Amino acid sequence: MKIVCLHDKNEIEALLRQNTFLHLYSIGDLDNFFWQHTTWYGLQEDTLKQVVLIYKGSDLPVLLGLTTEPTLMAHLLRSIIHLLPRQFYAHLSEDLAQVFAEDYQIQSHGLHKKMALTNSQFLANFDTSEVIQLAVENADEIAELYRISYPENWFDSRMLETGYYYGIRCENTLVSIAGVHVYSPQYKVAALGNITTHPQFRGQGLSKKVVARLCQELLKRVNYIGLNVKADNAIAIACYEKLGFAWIATFEECLLTLV
Repeated sequence: MKIVCLHDKNEIEALLRQNTFLHLYSIGDLDNFFWQHTTWYGLQEDTLKQVVLIYKGSDLPVLLGLTTEPTLMAHLLRSIIHLLPRQFYAHLSEDLAQVFAEDYQIQSHGLHKKMALTNSQFLANFDTSEVIQLAVENADEIAELYRISYPENWFDSRMLETGYYYGIRCENTLVSIAGVHVYSPQYKVAALGNITTHPQFRGQGLSKKVVARLCQELLKRVNYIGLNVKADNAIAIACYEKLGFAWIATFEECLLTLV
């Protein structure tokens, strides 16, 4: 087997499409909106066997090493350690973080679940009449809601340009929001993110309404919708299940810093 740096979108997509929901983020990053910020490495033996993505479009690079064949992925990751940034965030299947144990300090951010929208009929169960579309001009009030409700949130304001951020206001104050981390009409995929409700307005089902409306709008342009959620966030998981999402994989998020 050999390690290759990949530049052919079609070759990368063919492998990722073997499990579209697992690789939703990576497929979305093939879109021209994200492509310039990506570096791809592959494990090849006649055909492509594994792919690792490094996304550098944010302050902290992000590595995606998700797989159903951890032994092969571990081989690929070990082979590219010398090419990786001094510090990066990672999404890794199984116990793959241990591949980096000798070279990097590993700070685990816990297990997360990947969920996929598998029953969109559930979305019709929610009244979305009070949900509004948000835009770039709403950036300041969106940032303020995240500051209060979700301070550890990673928010790229550039994603407002997609038009797929929705919210609910109460007396002119934005109190609930849902948006996208990844959106590609070309590749027909979207990954939800930046979902939160103001602490004083929780327990009223606002997030379900906002996410339902967001998914309804996205389904006009994409075929696959997924999201990541902390594995111990039982309330959020139950919320997403009521919207028609189902668990498809578990992975670990961690911060790695070169020793």
